Amino acid sequence: MKITSVKVKKITNENDKFLGIASVVIDQVFIVKDIKIINGSKGIFIAMPSQKMPDGSYQDVAHPLNSDCRKLFQDAILKEYENCE
Repeated sequence: MKITSVKVKKITNENDKFLGIASVVIDQVFIVKDIKIINGSKGIFIAMPSQKMPDGSYQDVAHPLNSDCRKLFQDAILKEYENCE
């Protein structure tokens, strides 16, 4: 699997932990949209797209199955976030 494209839209709101949103294209054939970029207590991280369930909880719609894959996504998104104006 290769990430072939990353697009980031920064959100400017000084009092919010929500920093932006990203889309990632995999192997030029599959896209994952609405990946959130969050400023948490331990630093910046990504949150995969999710949907609200009937009980009020949230469940990921798409997500990496292991830590290596999550790191691949996070590194690519945060690199683009840092380069984004």
